[in-house]
Amino acid sequence: MESVPDFRAFARKVGFDPEYLEAFEKKLFISGPRSARRLTNFFVLLLLATVIATYGVISDSTATVIGAMIVAPLMGPIMATAAAVVIGSFDRAWRSLTLVVIGVICVILLSWFLAMLIPDVSISFTENGEIASRIAPGLMALLTALASGAAGAFIMSREEIADSMGGVAIAISLVPPLCVVGISLSQGAWGPATGALTLFITNFLAILLAGGITFMLGGLGRLAYTGDSQRMRRRSFLLIIFGTLLIAIPLSVTSYQAIDRSLETRAASQDVTAWLDGTTHSMVRVDVYGDRVLATVEGSGELRPLRDLANQLAVTLERPVRVDLRTIPSQVESSGSESP
Repeated sequence: MESVPDFRAFARKVGFDPEYLEAFEKKLFISGPRSARRLTNFFVLLLLATVIATYGVISDSTATVIGAMIVAPLMGPIMATAAAVVIGSFDRAWRSLTLVVIGVICVILLSWFLAMLIPDVSISFTENGEIASRIAPGLMALLTALASGAAGAFIMSREEIADSMGGVAIAISLVPPLCVVGISLSQGAWGPATGALTLFITNFLAILLAGGITFMLGGLGRLAYTGDSQRMRRRSFLLIIFGTLLIAIPLSVTSYQAIDRSLETRAASQDVTAWLDGTTHSMVRVDVYGDRVLATVEGSGELRPLRDLANQLAVTLERPVRVDLRTIPSQVESSGSESP
């Protein structure tokens, strides 16, 4: 019979520290006489992070984008929303969520404006890795965001490790996807803009869900004393869960398409390798784009008829395809084995 109280005592020791509650609320929620100053700090840092992230994305600089992730303060109001939901404070949740929405709009508009100042030829949606990696999110993005949200809530709820929040900001991407939205809109590219916005919504919902659950398990939920607070918390969690499941649908479709393309590319690569067997050429790269296959090979000399490869690929991919062959000429020279 003594194991139950011992367990509860242990849970109180490792869970949310009641003595940290006042400092926790002051750090997380923007209110009181210093609200204007804190809001100024928030928007100044957010706009500066947007400038850094926008030009970091356009220049395809991973280090610059990481710097923007550390500077960006957008994680704060999202975590505040999750904590307010757990506590059952509708006013705090609404104020924090409003700040998130305003911040999102500001980032998209500023990145759109900054991208309009750059020549179109400097922006590539296929060759730029910082853009391409954020316009087609899959289920892995959701799993990463869930783990990051849980880590962020755990860090926020413990004063002694609060300095580790920068690592979570790097792990989960908030401002860079919004910058990609603005960049895409400046080019009239609605598809990439939708994909990048989907990534942000995925991260946002995952932080709310995983962060809220972590706060709840840590004991923060004990602050929801009244029945109204508990009902608000329950309804909010149901809405967050529904939104997360809903966003998982397009993520699942994207993941399936990525796996399908990978399997088709592997099968096509095997056919190209077999077609090159017995020649002096070697395969460099194979890309499958629906009913078009682009094969890049390197070597010299004659090749077998391209129609043979097209027929074999049509059988492998189970549909008629057009094969485009790109040949990179190569020449091998030897200096000989004699020493001067």
